[in-house]
Amino acid sequence: MQPQIEEQKVDYRPLGISGLGGWLVLVQIGLYLTMIMVLVQLFQYSLTALNPGTWEILTSDQSSFYHPWWGAIIIFEVTYNVLFFIFSIVTLVMFYRKKSVFPRLMIIFYSMSLAVSIIDYLLLLQIPIARELEDGSGLTGIVRLVITCAIWIPYFIKSERVRNTFIR
Repeated sequence: MQPQIEEQKVDYRPLGISGLGGWLVLVQIGLYLTMIMVLVQLFQYSLTALNPGTWEILTSDQSSFYHPWWGAIIIFEVTYNVLFFIFSIVTLVMFYRKKSVFPRLMIIFYSMSLAVSIIDYLLLLQIPIARELEDGSGLTGIVRLVITCAIWIPYFIKSERVRNTFIR
């Protein structure tokens, strides 16, 4: 006769705080706002630059606004904005599904935002007319992103709520 093995119910819920509350509410709002801002950027600036007339003015060597970098910068910005919009959607889905990959996606999200902003700013400074029109807002945006990264990247690395929420 074999001894009866009693099944024990194991509670796999994490200890401590968890869930999509707390500071994660700000992250969620930030993701939605980013998606809106990327769409605005895409439709107001990037796609209008692809308009045949605008494209011709900026990329034709007969134009007074011509610079060889315009075409590459416009394509770079359009590509980045489209990919970043898709990445934001994927990240938001992982957020609501509480997937363990979400914290890494957010670290990539913030890091890439900063890196691409710096690259874009430096590329635009190569164009004399863009450099003349620079009013400091590009540099201000980069400083804002540095502060954002300095706050949120450590949060996603060290937060108990993040560790306990995104475990699947």
